[in-house]
Amino acid sequence: MMRLAYLTPFLLLACCLQSASAQVTSQDFDKIMLYTLKNSNGLTIKVTNYGAIITSILVPDRDGEMGDIALGYDSVEDYTNAVDKPYFGAVVGRYGNRIAEGKFTIDGEDYTLAVNNGPNHLHGGVIGFDKVVWDAKPVGDNSLELTYVAKDMEEGYPGNLKCKVTYTLTDDNELKIHYEATTDKTTPVNLTQHTYFNLKGEGNGTILDHELMLNAKKFTPVDEGLIPTGQLVDVAGTPFDFTTAKPIGRDIEEADEQLNFGGGYDHNWVLDKGGKDGEMTLAARVSEPSSGRVLEVFTTEPGVQFYCGNFLDGRLTGKAGKPYVYRGGLCLETQHFPDSPNQPNFPSTLLEPGEKYDTTTVFRFSTE
Repeated sequence: MMRLAYLTPFLLLACCLQSASAQVTSQDFDKIMLYTLKNSNGLTIKVTNYGAIITSILVPDRDGEMGDIALGYDSVEDYTNAVDKPYFGAVVGRYGNRIAEGKFTIDGEDYTLAVNNGPNHLHGGVIGFDKVVWDAKPVGDNSLELTYVAKDMEEGYPGNLKCKVTYTLTDDNELKIHYEATTDKTTPVNLTQHTYFNLKGEGNGTILDHELMLNAKKFTPVDEGLIPTGQLVDVAGTPFDFTTAKPIGRDIEEADEQLNFGGGYDHNWVLDKGGKDGEMTLAARVSEPSSGRVLEVFTTEPGVQFYCGNFLDGRLTGKAGKPYVYRGGLCLETQHFPDSPNQPNFPSTLLEPGEKYDTTTVFRFSTE
């Protein structure tokens, strides 16, 4: 079931943009809509074509009571004015996660990106895919197709990149996210979905009691700027071992250099792939004891960034009027590894002309 409505608009974002930034116009904002996907079980997901943002996910608890488990807002203005721009619910790109010093080299040519996270580039730059208006088209009964063309040298990236993201809600309580892209120049691409989840309901305390399993025996340690060192390190015997489900808060305060660097968990885990690269794999399972809600994440990607809301601090107020407190939400961003354009030992993120970027992630909701 597909429904749509206008999402409260806002004044034009940035009258004077850098020449390398996305050119956002008032006509783009006139097209902002809110789309509703609802399945036969009553599970309801709302998506806006501003940033391809998932604004709401309504799912039942074990007693059948519906609750919104996605952090976010009711108006576009709240997204644009949010302190620290936490990327609630957005598709981020052209490159999700960090690139060291905003620099990389392709075929001997150096490229310089916007630096927007300390000394590094994060989530596509100053105006990444989360801050532009996508073209939207309902497809069938319960799918929404979103398209965006990133221009050559937008935010410093080479190539005109044609992107398509399709959200599909099934009657099996699965949200399927299919990413596609093509380019006319070799360019790095790493799209991901940045929804913050709290299975107790958005604004209802922290996620430290959520029990998490990550299907990964290794992770990529980082330096103080959260750039990977290039190593793949075993999680066994460390606070990063989620191979067996445990409460997120169990080991988070341990004296550990990596936890200190991240302010908690903000790292990439290397998924255990039972089959070939590109096959669908269980990446993570999260359960919340009081509500009985369960989230499973499946993906064709080789990694997942687990982030536990270390930069939330209560200054942001969500849809229910409650502040989003420290560690009040978690993200499971399926992805290629951070800084891959500068890490020859990591799986490549380069997309060539004539090739197709094609990857899928599934969020499955249930109760226990």
